[in-house]
Amino acid sequence: MIEPVRSGAELVAEIESTIPQPGTIAVWWLGQSGYLIRSAGATILIDPYLSESLTKKYAATNKPHIRMTRCPVDPSMLTCIDVVLCSHKHSDHMDPGTLPAIAAASPRCIFVVPASLLEHAASLGLPADRILGIDHGCVREFINGSLRIRALKAAHENLDTDDQGRHLYLSFVIDAGDIRIFHSGDTMAWPGMAQEIGPGVDIAFLPINGRDPARGVAGNMNAEEAVALASEFVPLILVPHHYDMFTFNTVDPGAFVEASRQLPPTVRPVILRCGERFETDPRNRT
Repeated sequence: MIEPVRSGAELVAEIESTIPQPGTIAVWWLGQSGYLIRSAGATILIDPYLSESLTKKYAATNKPHIRMTRCPVDPSMLTCIDVVLCSHKHSDHMDPGTLPAIAAASPRCIFVVPASLLEHAASLGLPADRILGIDHGCVREFINGSLRIRALKAAHENLDTDDQGRHLYLSFVIDAGDIRIFHSGDTMAWPGMAQEIGPGVDIAFLPINGRDPARGVAGNMNAEEAVALASEFVPLILVPHHYDMFTFNTVDPGAFVEASRQLPPTVRPVILRCGERFETDPRNRT
């Protein structure tokens, strides 16, 4: 079992005591595709999986979800969250064992989900008046404009939609003060994706676990594909995700280290450990 760098009360204390200055952010990787991000004006949680719900669900099946990394924090301890972003329905991104506890612990936080999944989000026990549905191209602002979120469609194998044409999977372009963040959710690269993301991204989070039909799960970019996409929209910092959570659906991050040699020289690859804080002004490489 991989132990987080920090966990429990120690991690929560670090999060709550970290007050980024304007023009900076602090990031903690919580495992899989989950990140907690603090800017000068907001605390954001993206795709948190902080339970054992999938391990329990699949324990007696032919697809056991054996955890590789210990959960870094009980979601009931996260009392400072302003906005939770969930990219799609899969439980390691929209977790029924995590989200209701966050809703109770952070009673003012808003849950931003694909509009196609509003009913599903409510069925998890989230307060309906705190769920906001968005779709590709939608832009929403929070906390007096200090946080701006633009949704992009995602291709978790395909660019799937519901019967109303609303996308089932999303990525997010997040402007937290002066810092622009791209979080892919689960996706393959799709035609025109880099142009839709646009320029000026300071930190990008891209999956690297790839696609293997034998695993019986929807695919993502692998490390080489993530590097190829990043080389098109050229973020300042590139961080890989979606590995080291379940034994049947992971990849050696060394593949990303090797692939990152092909990045443009202005792109800095960063591999985080679960529970590790990464705090920086992306524009200051010194």
